[in-house]
Amino acid sequence: MRFNGSTSLLRRVKPCSRNSIPTFTNPHNSRPFSCTTTSHQVIDGHQIRRNLKPELRRQFALRSSFCPSARRISTYPLPHHRGRFYRFVYRSSAYAGGFILISGGLVLAFFIYDASTYREDLSYTDIPVSEYALEPKRGGPKNLPIAQVLVDDDDCPENSRSKDKPKLVVLGSGWGSVALLKNLNPEDYHITVVSPVNYFLFTPMLPSATVGTLELRSLVEPIRRIVQRAKGHFLKAEAIDVELSEKLLEVAQTDAKGNVCRFYLPYDKLVLGVGATTNPHGVKGLENCHFLKDIEDARLIRNKVMQNLEDACLPTTSDEERRRLLSFVVSGGGPTGVEFAAELFDMLNEDLNWSFPKILRNEISVHVIQSRGHILNTYDEALSRFAEARFAHDQVEVLTNSRVKEVQKDKILFTQKGENGETVTKELPMGFCLWSTGVSQTEFSQRIANKIDVQNNKHALETDTHLRLNGAPLGSVYAIGDCSTVQNNVADHLVHFLRNLAWKKGKDPEKMHISFREWRDVAQQVKKRFPQASDHLRRLDKLFEQYDQDNSGTLDFDELHELLLQIDSKLTSLPATAQRANQQGEYLARKLNKLAQAAPGMIANQVDYGDLDDAVYKAFEYHHMGSLAYIGNSAVFDINGLSFSGGLLAVYLWRSVYFAQSVSLRTRVLLAMDWSKRALFGRGKSNEYTR
Repeated sequence: MRFNGSTSLLRRVKPCSRNSIPTFTNPHNSRPFSCTTTSHQVIDGHQIRRNLKPELRRQFALRSSFCPSARRISTYPLPHHRGRFYRFVYRSSAYAGGFILISGGLVLAFFIYDASTYREDLSYTDIPVSEYALEPKRGGPKNLPIAQVLVDDDDCPENSRSKDKPKLVVLGSGWGSVALLKNLNPEDYHITVVSPVNYFLFTPMLPSATVGTLELRSLVEPIRRIVQRAKGHFLKAEAIDVELSEKLLEVAQTDAKGNVCRFYLPYDKLVLGVGATTNPHGVKGLENCHFLKDIEDARLIRNKVMQNLEDACLPTTSDEERRRLLSFVVSGGGPTGVEFAAELFDMLNEDLNWSFPKILRNEISVHVIQSRGHILNTYDEALSRFAEARFAHDQVEVLTNSRVKEVQKDKILFTQKGENGETVTKELPMGFCLWSTGVSQTEFSQRIANKIDVQNNKHALETDTHLRLNGAPLGSVYAIGDCSTVQNNVADHLVHFLRNLAWKKGKDPEKMHISFREWRDVAQQVKKRFPQASDHLRRLDKLFEQYDQDNSGTLDFDELHELLLQIDSKLTSLPATAQRANQQGEYLARKLNKLAQAAPGMIANQVDYGDLDDAVYKAFEYHHMGSLAYIGNSAVFDINGLSFSGGLLAVYLWRSVYFAQSVSLRTRVLLAMDWSKRALFGRGKSNEYTR
């Protein structure tokens, strides 16, 4: 073997094997030498390298790298190789020890942090409080105290600076109000939130809390935390009335003695986000039903379900009474009713046999009464059929084309269309009934609507496309969420659309004839004022040809009015969902921020009239992000025209969507813990929330 060219300075004479000692030849004296001198003396590689010249040392090192079996010779014995089991135990012990050390360090760090959260020193300090906050002046139509200054206006420098800012009062603590607070610039307004409850409720997961899948506390976030981030103020009170002309909000609050105290809260801008109540549809006996709108409803439902199960176990309960107690009826086939029925069946099917007699499982029945031809009728038809097939598999009875006539204490009377179209009245024994059939106005919304002549909608307060309350002073009152509906009366604004064009031509708007080019300009104004009509104004040429009845190449006032009426008929009301309220809250926050930025310029130019909202920001446009629903260990999705459904993988995706939409890290952690507890220990099966 040669190294570094044709001449070798160091050659191997004897082949190197596992048990042999390599022997080398020195070309300077041609005398072979080996790593051993005698059988009793051992020389290691360091001694050999010291006896060689520098060039031979380099060749020796190179030779050692080419011969893996050549190793340093030592007087120490060779290492004894351990077995696989020994190595496995050793490594497992090392990993376990490392895990214990890391876990112990984390636990120690947590206790150190926990200890830092306790305070021994007194936290109170002397703060200035205005005399008008402690003893407010009286005034207004009812001569009530006017809360011009709040008791926490001087708590910190930020609050003191906001005292002289425009007063923004927000009613409610729902999706719209929270979205508004999270996106509002806190430096621009003096913010006050008024709500009868001091928490935000994550309503999409409320059906899961009725059966113990989720704990009630996992769905609520203290509203004061959210208000504090916006540097605002919170009053746990109920709005009673509004004096629109004097910009005074009448508020009622119960004091420590149980007396109802009323006062006025002044505002510059008022945002109504009071939500809605359940629509009774004129049905008798709704006092025998349960509703699912807030956290207290979920608590009552859970207690009622558990009480029925306990009563069904008593030896004095007859078979007929047991079947009645275990008959659960849901009136309404929308997302809330369907998800509650699915959650209820899952609890009865998966957890009941763990703690209750098995005969109860055989006697249980769940029924869904729907007035339309399918449940989830706002979803894609394929998803509705999938949900019905899933319920049929789970033996959940779906009664379509049925309307509840009366709810009695122990049964429900309803009408159902027969095969030949005739109406048949039937009765269904029940021990529990959930009423979930749409929304209606609250008493506060009805009181406001009765004050304004243009408010004719019986289900919600009407607003324009800038979310301003119709009939209220322009730009002073806004309405968002379930309590409102956006009025899409395109045809009623026809004269407004033609005004600028008529002024240029010097003609009466009602006597004009517009060409196709002018029609395109009018269509652009319609899209700007009514963004929801954009989808119906894509083919302007076809619309122009369709309504040019006399083939004159122009549209007169009547033809244009007929065209816009047709567009009006195609526009539907926005859904009363959390995502709509959330989008409206975000939109209104951005617009209020823009108005605050433009305020100094408008004050300098003495501009305090006209459509300022339209001047600084665009109209509201709703973007439907999709719909999803849980239907019993499976879920359905209807997102941007893409519809799909599935089993447990879809359930995990459904959970992931709502997990991401949760309002805080705290609620996300609690949701994950509740889902884990359900898998490990099952759902809660006790009346632990009874007050």
